[in-house]
Amino acid sequence: MTLRKRYDLATSHLEPPFAIVDLAAFRSNAANLTRRAHGKPIRVASKSVRCRALLDEVLGMDGFAGVMAFTLPEALWLAEERVSDDILVAYPTADRQALARLAGDEHAAATVTVMVDCVEHLDLIEKATGGARPVRVCLDIDAAWRAAGGRIRVGALRSPVRTPEQAAGLAREIGRRPGVRLVGLMAYESQIAGVGDDPPGKPVFSRAVRLIQARSRVELARRRGLIVQAVREVADLEFVNGGGTGSVEKTAAEKAVTEVAAGSGLYQSVLFDHYTNFSGDPAALFALPVVRRPAPGVVTVLGGGYLASGVADRSRLPQPYLPSGLRFDAREGAGEVQTPLLGAAADGLRIGDRVWFRHAKAGELCERFDGLHLIDGERVTATVPTYRGEGRTFL
Repeated sequence: MTLRKRYDLATSHLEPPFAIVDLAAFRSNAANLTRRAHGKPIRVASKSVRCRALLDEVLGMDGFAGVMAFTLPEALWLAEERVSDDILVAYPTADRQALARLAGDEHAAATVTVMVDCVEHLDLIEKATGGARPVRVCLDIDAAWRAAGGRIRVGALRSPVRTPEQAAGLAREIGRRPGVRLVGLMAYESQIAGVGDDPPGKPVFSRAVRLIQARSRVELARRRGLIVQAVREVADLEFVNGGGTGSVEKTAAEKAVTEVAAGSGLYQSVLFDHYTNFSGDPAALFALPVVRRPAPGVVTVLGGGYLASGVADRSRLPQPYLPSGLRFDAREGAGEVQTPLLGAAADGLRIGDRVWFRHAKAGELCERFDGLHLIDGERVTATVPTYRGEGRTFL
């Protein structure tokens, strides 16, 4: 039975639009991530999952430990729900009320670690908490690659802390403050973990990406090792986190790194299709109904404008997946209320049939739907709420 027939059969009782997760693909992707990590624990990036039931599912598998949350209110909720007893907030917070809640809750304070990269973060934390209870903090390090004397920068604009001296200096400042306690260090190499090195139809660009990534890996491994050594002379670190779905095995190979992060590889969203070092099975999909047949070789589906965050280009569009052979109209793209699709496959579709799509980014799909229908084999075995379905909006 083809995937399309299996999904259509399993969801025949549902009216689109709706979203599904194929549990066999989800579990296969999780197993692939753990193989790539070579024994180092994987911290699950919750922003790429955004479903408490599926976070529970993956954290129950061997090789996964801890959550990387995207906001402090989310982390507090996950701690309250006992999803994990080790939650790292991946981005600094300026939420004073959430910080006060954190310091005022013994369980949360022992469970949640917040991100810092400057003295101003420390000032804000201490002022918000009033010294009620020490807050666990993690030091974020700039992992970008620089060349030409710093005139060229490749990687996310994150932390201002780049050198061992800067990191050790901030670690010493943390050590002088009773309201915070340094427990971890993080460096996210987005230029490796989040950039596919084999985009279709771009051989010259692909070679350039692989060259930059190779040089960046060497530079970062050396610099990260020196930073960890310098910070460990100041503080006892519980963990050193790095990487992402696209770099799991590369980051795990560094001796200084104690754990890696991953999340998008569980759903295998479109942006993670073009890597030479791994491949995954699309696990998260959404279905839209055919509502028009404007012309031969054209169908129109309801809605579909589920664009991903980031630079506004075609890579942020969802992808028509099943049946294969459909494409967007270049003048309309994915629309708010309707989306025309072109291609020979359109002539085999009737009014009311489903077209299955993949989102460009993993967890952002869950911002569109209240629930995920979990498919095991040829049937829906459960319907579970997304963060949105639980009334939780964290951004």
